[in-house]
Amino acid sequence: MATVHHLHHLHLSNIFIIIFCLISQPTPSISSKNTILPLKVQSIPSGPFTKPAKKLSFHHNVSLTITLTVGSPAQPVTMVLDTGSELSWLHCKKTPTTPLSYDPLHSTSYTPVPCSSPICMTRTRDFTVPASCDPKKLCHATLSYADATSVDGNLASDTFRFPVSDSSSDLPGVIFGCMDTYSNSNQPEDLLSTGLIGMNRGSLSFINQMGYPKFSYCITGQDNTGVLILGEYNYTPLTYTPMVKISKPLPYFDRVAYTVQLEGIKVSGTVLPLPKSIFEPDHTGAGQTMIDTGTQFTFLLGPVYTALRNEFLKQTRNVLRVYEDPNFVFQGVMDLCYRVEKSRVGLPVLPSVSLMFRGGEMVVSGQKLLIKAGLMKGIDDIYCFTFGNSDLLGIEAYVIGHHHQQDMWMEFDLKNNRVGFAEVRCDSASQKLGIDL
Repeated sequence: MATVHHLHHLHLSNIFIIIFCLISQPTPSISSKNTILPLKVQSIPSGPFTKPAKKLSFHHNVSLTITLTVGSPAQPVTMVLDTGSELSWLHCKKTPTTPLSYDPLHSTSYTPVPCSSPICMTRTRDFTVPASCDPKKLCHATLSYADATSVDGNLASDTFRFPVSDSSSDLPGVIFGCMDTYSNSNQPEDLLSTGLIGMNRGSLSFINQMGYPKFSYCITGQDNTGVLILGEYNYTPLTYTPMVKISKPLPYFDRVAYTVQLEGIKVSGTVLPLPKSIFEPDHTGAGQTMIDTGTQFTFLLGPVYTALRNEFLKQTRNVLRVYEDPNFVFQGVMDLCYRVEKSRVGLPVLPSVSLMFRGGEMVVSGQKLLIKAGLMKGIDDIYCFTFGNSDLLGIEAYVIGHHHQQDMWMEFDLKNNRVGFAEVRCDSASQKLGIDL
């Protein structure tokens, strides 16, 4: 198989944009002196950590995007938030197909990275070919993604900042890719972002360059909004599962992904009759389980997906009617679909699907199990199961997408190498945080 790269932009739905409205909010157990300032970020004491937490709201659909500013003077940019990527990058050349871009020629703080710099030698899975020297002796990089898109350009640094009036949010010298070529994409959401912000565990990721020990987010399922918190914030008790680390490099194991150990799956109370070994990476590293905001839905290795599909079919036999069309596969990757009468109010009661991780379970239920495919047959809408077969993507990995993280408080604790989660009402959480979504 091809290297299991991050599944950025799998384009499995309509336009998906997250706009972060920056809000300050007091941390309940830490300080009572902070005030709420809409559309602002305020430094907040955060216990033993020197970095204050920052809280941001967003809207989402297919990609999670945030709005920051880059350069001096500041230029607004909208960037896809991707926990599966390391290197952040921006469109640096405005064309008819990429109207949103950042212009390095108009930034006095822009600094290209020479190919002699140690940064140019940094090894990252984001570079499908090693970084190289261009004719100007600047560091040149090419990034390729699972949907056949690619970007290339130069590595550079500039000042990133949250859109606030003081300088406390300035992040000078952030390394990113200034990309002037973006190929093989005709997806509408690509036209609505300036680039991508990498949030994995790699040394060049945005979260590591910022120096935060953790970040968390909560995505609502009803009105496509949510909140992102950069830094320490203990909102609710969480169930933690450790990140999987390996001692030696393996060709198909992404060592800087947020990898956790899936140990089983159950539908309602029925555990799929599969050995635990099927969920473990093999001797090549293929078969890891990654939590990735760059992917919308959840994908399972073929044998596991087939077992889940069969059990879900069995348990929904009396409440759902299968859409019998072998030639229809939703977006080319979702092959279990149903006919639901358009006049019906809501979906029937469905069996929940529990992802059994080491240390706890993540339960997927209700509306998160089926998605409207935008197709009608007679008086019926077509809905499709939101789990897919990794084989149809040409990868050998389990990928937990952001659709199944809706109404879950998700925490990525880089310091303690663990991922925390808890089922919450994200709209209520945002209200309690003082963020108007």
